[in-house]
Amino acid sequence: MSLNNFIPTIWSARLLAALSKALVYGQPNIVNRDYEGEITGGGDTVKINSIGDPTIGTYSKNADIADPETLTDAQRVLLIDQQKYFNFQVDDVDKAQQKPSVMDEAMRRSAYRLRDVADSFIASLYTGVAAGNTIGDDTTPKVPTKSDAYEYLVDLCVLLDEANVPTEQRWCVVPPWFHGLLQKDDRFVKAGTAKTDQVLANGMVGEAAGFTILKSNNVPNTAGAKYKIIAGHPIAISFAEQVVKVEGYRMEKRFADGVKGLHVYGAKLVRPTCIAVMTASKS
Repeated sequence: MSLNNFIPTIWSARLLAALSKALVYGQPNIVNRDYEGEITGGGDTVKINSIGDPTIGTYSKNADIADPETLTDAQRVLLIDQQKYFNFQVDDVDKAQQKPSVMDEAMRRSAYRLRDVADSFIASLYTGVAAGNTIGDDTTPKVPTKSDAYEYLVDLCVLLDEANVPTEQRWCVVPPWFHGLLQKDDRFVKAGTAKTDQVLANGMVGEAAGFTILKSNNVPNTAGAKYKIIAGHPIAISFAEQVVKVEGYRMEKRFADGVKGLHVYGAKLVRPTCIAVMTASKS
């Protein structure tokens, strides 16, 4: 082949950044990490204790009160049963021909993908919601419109009110199409806060009906329909995680560097009455 016909390959000095979803369910103020403690590997457990309420009696003058009661106690176990890893290599030629750090970008993407898998796992815990804290179901999903999407948020709020869930720090995670419906309703757009007019960090898109509203493409759904819109409070779900291993190594039979990492975590819906779930499909 003549050298005059040789067409060299031009390596760009810029990496094309991958598109990323907002990771919502695993962030602070959505879950709590009160019981995280020390996690050393998959299979560890976090024990969560609770105690029952005392009985309130009526006191009568010159009369004995009842004997002291033994309060009931219970213990839940948060099992660190999720073990996810990454393992990739970067060839020396790639590193030499790319001006930006290919390894740094690969590490960033690996961290994001681990978090994305954990985010979806936390969202899947909606199946443990308390009976009566649901609106719609897989058989008869609700089909919100721009006229009533906001009203469904109010209905979710009422369910949490009736379950005595604290009013502060309530959240609701919606899919993008539901957020689009809310933006067509003045009750959401004119909620009295600039937060409804901008997309904030970690998927936050505004406040409405007593909730901080977050938008996510990780909202559980079945075949692109029957989305599970979850509303709740941080006390509902406990989450514990640890990146227990990140190791760099030299590939034995290649001129390349390898990196592998291990992420272990667990999540538990410890208060099923502190979330409410609406099953909804697009109109």
